[in-house]
Amino acid sequence: MDTLKTMTYEVTGRIARITLNRPARGNGITMDMPREMAACVEQANLDPAVHVIALAGNGSGFCGGYDLVDSAQDMTMDNPGGDWPPGSPLDPLVQRENHRPDRTWDPMTDYAMMSRNMRGFMSLFHSDKPVVCKVHGFCVAGGTDMALCSDLLVIADDAKIGYPPARVWGSPTTSLWFHRLGLEKAKRLLFTGDCLSGKEAQAWGLAIESAPPEALGTRFEALLERIARMPVNQLIMMKLLLNQSVMQQGLHTTQILGTVFDGITRHTPEGYAFQQRAAEAGFKQAVRERDEPFGDFGLSSFKG
Repeated sequence: MDTLKTMTYEVTGRIARITLNRPARGNGITMDMPREMAACVEQANLDPAVHVIALAGNGSGFCGGYDLVDSAQDMTMDNPGGDWPPGSPLDPLVQRENHRPDRTWDPMTDYAMMSRNMRGFMSLFHSDKPVVCKVHGFCVAGGTDMALCSDLLVIADDAKIGYPPARVWGSPTTSLWFHRLGLEKAKRLLFTGDCLSGKEAQAWGLAIESAPPEALGTRFEALLERIARMPVNQLIMMKLLLNQSVMQQGLHTTQILGTVFDGITRHTPEGYAFQQRAAEAGFKQAVRERDEPFGDFGLSSFKG
């Protein structure tokens, strides 16, 4: 897959490896990333040699969420390649016009864009073969969509994972927090936008393992190798069996609501004020001011 812009794909033995590859931008999510993710997952599912998919990120962390510097500061979307049909919901000009405070907002234009991204992330959940995600450094905002859509999460003890945009400017579109943590713990995180450390994520049941940073790779590879010993048909059946319980709980319906809410968060008085502050002082400063009252403003350099 030589045309990938936001990630790399390779197969080693029975393991397909998808690695987010925008390290200079904290592996920030662009409009290409969900589409490329779905293509890589499909490639792995069609390869009879692959038993398990490994998801990771290059650079200082797994993923800092959407690459919102451009979109929050001047409401233009980061769109490498510019190959979207003019006038489509993915056209940056359409999205910019739809987010102007002096214009009528069309929520379905917003939904058409974000629902496509959500489906790209959910390709991990719907993958025939198991997906194991490795998190180091940080996994916040939209980055958590990919981590939580994976089947198993292995995380560094000192990593940070959470959804700070719950404070302003976002709603989790894949809506998996409840299914991964239970109602009370999900409320604890989304009512505050707080992050968990890797150790806390393992203790809360969000991650299956946590490890010191220097041992993370070894633990990750050991789990991958153990899963890879299983016959592919058994892995597919076990994943289908277990995922049915989540679907029976109404995940699809909740995701529609979460994706519509994501658009609404950008069109509240607080959302417009956040956008205006980002235009005046820059996105990172706006995020720093958003998060400083919660005592975790040191994370603001990578939160989306």
